[in-house]
Amino acid sequence: MTVPPEELELAAAFPPAERDRWREMVKGVLRKSGAATDDTPPDGIEGLLTRESYDGVPVAALYTRADAPPGRPGLAPYVREVRPDGEGIAGWDVRQRHAHPDAAATREAILADLENGATSVWLRLGDGGLPVAALPDALRGVLLDLAPVVLDAGAATAEAAGAFLSLAAERGNAADASGSLGADPLGLQARTGAQGSLEEAAALAVRCAREFPRLRAITVDGTPYHDAGGADAEELGAAVAAGVAYLRALTGAGLSVDEAFGQLEFRLAVNADQFSSIAKLRAMRRLWARVAEVSGAADGTAARIHAVTSAAMMTRRDPWVNMLRTTIAAFAAGVGGADAVTVLPFDARLGLPDDFARRIARNTQTLLLEESSLARVVDPAGGSWYAESLTEGLAQAAWTWFTEIEKAGGLAAALESGLVADRLAATWERRRADIARRKAPLTGVSEFPNLAEALPERESAPAQPGGGLPVVSYAQDFEALRDRSDAHAEATGARPRVFLATLGPIAVHTARASFAANLFQAGGIETVTGAPEEFAASGAAVACLCSSDEVYADRARDAARILRDAGAVKVWLAGKGTYEGVDARVYAGCDAIGVLETTLHDLGVNE
Repeated sequence: MTVPPEELELAAAFPPAERDRWREMVKGVLRKSGAATDDTPPDGIEGLLTRESYDGVPVAALYTRADAPPGRPGLAPYVREVRPDGEGIAGWDVRQRHAHPDAAATREAILADLENGATSVWLRLGDGGLPVAALPDALRGVLLDLAPVVLDAGAATAEAAGAFLSLAAERGNAADASGSLGADPLGLQARTGAQGSLEEAAALAVRCAREFPRLRAITVDGTPYHDAGGADAEELGAAVAAGVAYLRALTGAGLSVDEAFGQLEFRLAVNADQFSSIAKLRAMRRLWARVAEVSGAADGTAARIHAVTSAAMMTRRDPWVNMLRTTIAAFAAGVGGADAVTVLPFDARLGLPDDFARRIARNTQTLLLEESSLARVVDPAGGSWYAESLTEGLAQAAWTWFTEIEKAGGLAAALESGLVADRLAATWERRRADIARRKAPLTGVSEFPNLAEALPERESAPAQPGGGLPVVSYAQDFEALRDRSDAHAEATGARPRVFLATLGPIAVHTARASFAANLFQAGGIETVTGAPEEFAASGAAVACLCSSDEVYADRARDAARILRDAGAVKVWLAGKGTYEGVDARVYAGCDAIGVLETTLHDLGVNE
């Protein structure tokens, strides 16, 4: 007996998926929440669910095949990977960063990394890292023809590059030494405000092209713009502007267009926003392919990308959660097609990483490569219409920002005039407001804080040079409040405390009491729970009513009076209702930072 093919298809048992039917079903759900009404038109339903990224790129609720542009992996504009179909198994370069100022400690860490999964070395030199004079000692035992070395020396780039090139020549493998000298004068200007030398960087590129064929001279570092609070398109646009400036300098120094392209490597941040990070790397390749096209570069020119897990997303509090953040970011880097990936150790905000933290950082990549087989798939994001659409929107937004920078006279002029700083500051304030309102939650910091945690102790990291764009941390405002609480506890022997006055049965008040406790503890404020009559014995000076709206209607006024009579200087209420005797409210989406700062002030906790 032959079974008809249509009976073998699972989908045949269901009605065909139609956009209009999906809209009607969603409309039914939104009506219950009050977001939609019977009069909301079908084509308006999707608009209710669409949000915008910090770049203004719309993020819709539904994507279809129409959102996927044509193209195949390995072909320009390289949105769908650099590797062509069927090329075979390939992995990315596992690049570990080292910034310990002691040469012996750095050498030991480098060798341990290379022997246990890392495939290249990223070495911070000069201010904020290893002294340049110690470079040969730090690289003793490192085979320069097997392990690429990437320098990051800031103002000491010329000195560091000279030391590295001399070392390669002394060892007799100059032709096989690989990596990057890390020249990035515009990146130096962004970080420190000091003007770098394009001519100096171009001279290094010419020397590499002529004497060290496997070595690149230029690193186009986009992370200063990310670290200042910028959005993805702002980082990409600034990176493209820097890359174009370097192309002009390199060709002006005598390199061909193709040689100039071969001297550049891009460094971009990836964070725990998985799809945005995937789209960022794909958009970078598309943007650079466009630059190559208008520059007359040969076919096959694709951006080489070094992805680094975001420093801005890392937290000092509950640092173990950083392992989750960096795992997602590293996954996104791999899926997005990064050529090299650096996972920052989970304790990066606490100081110099220890052996365990470095091991976890490199093992994160090993698991993704070997256990998850992430590199065995060509263009793993290619089947996602969402990723394709987000890539397109991000590339368009980045190109618009790049052209604005060019119209301002180029990146150096835009940095000098404050155009870049003002744009990034505006974006940071929007992101900062979302974090303050916990619309962008930080696990272990703004959500689920642990006031009893004992932070691991680390050796202090060398201070990094500043003076340019600011360096922000997404958790900085909440962590500053926790620091105030810690100082108060050390000085007085007790943390600041808020009394949660619960009304009604446990089942009625638990949800809002848990919400309020989570919020106050995010500022380092301890909470105790009980009936309003127990306030006087709690040792607190501030109270928060917790129950349902129905119970509030009957009991909030009397409860607030009891708390006032017992000495409460302020009475909060978990919810949005207005009741006599209640000073203010806490609720989902409220300004948590403002609430916590006010509460610490009311409790006598000084800044």
